[in-house]
Amino acid sequence: MELRQLRYFVAIVDHGSLSRAALVLHVAQPALTQQLRQLEEELGVQLLHRSAQGVLSTDAGKIFYEHAQAILKQVADARSAVTQSAERPSGGVTLGLPHSISGALALPLLTAARATYPEITLQLTEELTGNLSEQLKSGRVNLAVLFDDGQLAPFATTPLVEEELRFICRADAAYALGQRTLTLEQTLGTTLILPGPQHGVRPRIESMVRAAGLKLSNVIEINSIAILKSAILADMGATLLPSAPVLDELQRGTMRAHPIRQPTISRTVVLCASKNIPLTNAAGAIGRLVQQVSVELCQSGTWPGATPII
Repeated sequence: MELRQLRYFVAIVDHGSLSRAALVLHVAQPALTQQLRQLEEELGVQLLHRSAQGVLSTDAGKIFYEHAQAILKQVADARSAVTQSAERPSGGVTLGLPHSISGALALPLLTAARATYPEITLQLTEELTGNLSEQLKSGRVNLAVLFDDGQLAPFATTPLVEEELRFICRADAAYALGQRTLTLEQTLGTTLILPGPQHGVRPRIESMVRAAGLKLSNVIEINSIAILKSAILADMGATLLPSAPVLDELQRGTMRAHPIRQPTISRTVVLCASKNIPLTNAAGAIGRLVQQVSVELCQSGTWPGATPII
């Protein structure tokens, strides 16, 4: 198996056809077809379905595509690591952000990266936390912002902030009208719209509910922040989230957020890197910048409900 075969395969999948991939790669289509056939023979599986309309990945092809991307990224990172200067880091860095964090951190970080490290190309990818963990393990992202749910042992971790969860509902919803704060038990009396058990705040909420001797029963599961917000505005229920993902709605007055007491619920936001894949100088620089920007956002009040961990 050769690196060029991996590059060819990824290009074919990305462009959806052998002919388009051949044009982009500047490779004759028969040569591209031959390399793909050799790769499939070596693996002993069919990677692509071919038709007049183009190509589609088989189930085996979809799995191999993820690994091929990770390998090619690690090769690019290795090349970059031995050529870039520590004083002027350059190259590409991919940082994964959960949906519920990107609203607070993404734009300030991009702005700071462009001003501080103009020779670094920072690519942000927004995903569910469970997906980000897998991408970090495989090397498809250099760094990821995750939540300390007790499952971060495979990673090198740097705590960033402690973020308080609030009870968030539509502004005119009947829930908690006239009350500023709510107890955890009171919040469980409503229909809660939460991510699935393996994502985001859900493990933390379930842990706190069990510790309080309570039960989480009336739940609608939605793994998209955009859809979750739409469901709240449709008055299908409320949620337990940090304020950051709904800042626009809170400022417009379409939603309101109540602090939760007895007990307070918070989550620890952590910057993670692989223990097995060395960071390039550029990735290390972006990691330090994430820490700096996180502290500045907390101190300025731009990241509401978050306290820096120093």
